[in-house]
Formats: sequence, C-alpha cells, structure tokens
Amino acid sequence: QVQLVESGGGLVQAGDSLRLACAASGRPLSGYAMAWFRQAPGKEREFVAGINSGTGYQTSVQGRFTIARDNDKNTVDLQMNSLKPEDTAVYYCAARYGLYSRTWNAYHSWGQGTQVTVAS
Repeated sequence: QVQLVESGGGLVQAGDSLRLACAASGRPLSGYAMAWFRQAPGKEREFVAGINSGTGYQTSVQGRFTIARDNDKNTVDLQMNSLKPEDTAVYYCAARYGLYSRTWNAYHSWGQGTQVTVAS
C-alpha cells in the first residue's frame, strides 16, 4: 500500500497561487492513477483533478489548476492559480489502480489533507 503526505497549503488572497505537493512512500507512484480531491465544511468531498496517462479536471478549476506527476521524485503536484474564495477547502491526495476516477470512494489510499484558505 502506498502512503501519501500532502503539503503546501496555507492562507492566501484571492487571485494568488499555491502549489500543493503529494509525496508518496512505500510504492512507486508510476503504478497508480492519482487524484486531488477537496472538502469544504459541510460539503461532500469533490474531485478536483486526476492523472494517469492523461489528465482531467473539475469544470470550476479547468484552466486555473494543473496536476502533474514526477515519477522520479515520486510526487504529484497541484498548481493552483487565480485562486478564489470558493476554492477554500481541505485538499486531499489519493491513489488507486487503473484509471483515475471522479468518485472519491474508488480510491484506496489517501493522505491526511492540507488546508487551503483563500481570503476575499
């Protein structure tokens, strides 16, 4: 089983950028589909971006967020630009076998999450 640890969250102003990192240990990430999800208070966990051979994004982040993996470093990053207050949430990194899924319960490995807060 792969272990995942997120980092890079913080408090920023609307319009700023943040880069989240997901570091893996225990297994090489190259064997997994990876995704970022987020969960705001009182809301369900939602898909943000996923990657295997290709990438996919939630509509609200398309063009602002970029997911990328570095198999040599065993990391998956999420570059977030033009942040909005509605992007405020705890962001989670997740792994599964096969293709990435937009459904959170399709993933078997999760990080502990990192808080992103965007002030207006």
